[in-house]
Amino acid sequence: MFTGIVKDVGEVVALARRGDGLRLKIRFNSAEFDDLKIDESVCCNGVCQTVVAVDGKTFEVDAVAETLKKTTLGGWRVGATINLERALRPIDRMGGHYVQGHVDCVGKIVSIQSLSNSWEIWISFDPRFEPYIAPIGSIAVDGISLTVAEVNGASFKAAIIPYTWEHTTMRHKRVGDEVNLEFDILAKYVEKQLRGLRSRPLPLSVERLRELGY
Repeated sequence: MFTGIVKDVGEVVALARRGDGLRLKIRFNSAEFDDLKIDESVCCNGVCQTVVAVDGKTFEVDAVAETLKKTTLGGWRVGATINLERALRPIDRMGGHYVQGHVDCVGKIVSIQSLSNSWEIWISFDPRFEPYIAPIGSIAVDGISLTVAEVNGASFKAAIIPYTWEHTTMRHKRVGDEVNLEFDILAKYVEKQLRGLRSRPLPLSVERLRELGY
């Protein structure tokens, strides 16, 4: 589990095909990663990956075929910059929102507007996920916890503050770039519960209200 608060911007320094998967070596800079160990989870541009090797300021992960199919990870090249976040500890302050590192779909940046002290970015996404996004809700974009400012069909707008712009890969993005999107897990569970109720409507009673948690 993560929060979407990026702790470091790393760099892909090596990659190698392994069957239908990909082994990646990523270099980090922040001292926060110095005690990283094998078997830990690291959020890499919004994708939860398991550390399989650590060597000095680098760590390695194995991306399987399913990950390559559903994320932008398969398009990474040596030199690519990556947003990094270590797994959440129960004692940490939660500055963002619950992020699993399980990417739902790949979105595309359709516009970036520079304002006096911030940036506004519009991102399109697969219309199937429209029920899981709402204005003033949360979304993870390449592992960055952002607040949805506006929704227009299958696209949304987010405002980027200067700190986020400077301390993540967001400043390198251009119109047409693809990004990993993870929608709020709470919205997914609520939608599933409502779908279940619609498919098998039950009469409202005291017992039914108790089942629903009231």
